[in-house]
Amino acid sequence: MIGMARERRLAEIFVEVADSLVEDFDVIDLLHRLSTRCVELLDVSAAGILLADAHGELQIIAASDEHTRLLELFALQHDQGPCVECYRTGAPRTNIDLTLPESTTSWPNFTARARETGYVATHAIPLRLRNRVVGALNLFQTTPHHLGDDDIALAQALADVATIAILQQRTLEQSHVENSQLENALTCRILVEQVKGVLAERWNTSVDDAFAAFRIYARARHLRLSDLAAQIISGGFDTSTIPAPVPDRPGGHPG
Repeated sequence: MIGMARERRLAEIFVEVADSLVEDFDVIDLLHRLSTRCVELLDVSAAGILLADAHGELQIIAASDEHTRLLELFALQHDQGPCVECYRTGAPRTNIDLTLPESTTSWPNFTARARETGYVATHAIPLRLRNRVVGALNLFQTTPHHLGDDDIALAQALADVATIAILQQRTLEQSHVENSQLENALTCRILVEQVKGVLAERWNTSVDDAFAAFRIYARARHLRLSDLAAQIISGGFDTSTIPAPVPDRPGGHPG
């Protein structure tokens, strides 16, 4: 995406985000959309947002897609990987070549899994507001093209928006972030993960398709994903009312 078309799309996305940051907004849905917008705007193959829990370990909260191998790659970074270093230092780690020996030496498990999944480059951008870092935005590429300064600045801007969303626009004037805010966001993600698996098994479909159908149903009825997920997990909601994903016709294109 280049030139005026990219600038126009960027403006549309930030308007979309601003419209979403209303009282009681759905943070998981917004972060999922930000992840997919990173892929759209930055010419990367995948994106994920990781949030530090009460123990300072990174946990995946949103991703550009829900493929198991990608989620496992994010999950590996609770103890090693560029996002861990990014979170601890508050500094971005960009244009990391995963094919170089030093990457394997620094993060052996992460690098091996990333290359097995088809990624050759990665970037870690801090989720920060002022001097407080609460997580990281992780970007992956299947081709080794270099992200320039403008792209990195845009990635940081998107990460900053994600931080504001997670903290629900708090200014962090206090000396610390209330753990309850962060833990609540992580708990919401866990509920959504459980429902995703339940629906995928029930419909005999992929978790990506199950998640998409779940999101469409919730957004059409102005329901927060976490609230609907909690109802499903508790058995208080009849999932047969959610339209199942329609399988692609042979030779068709995914929607």
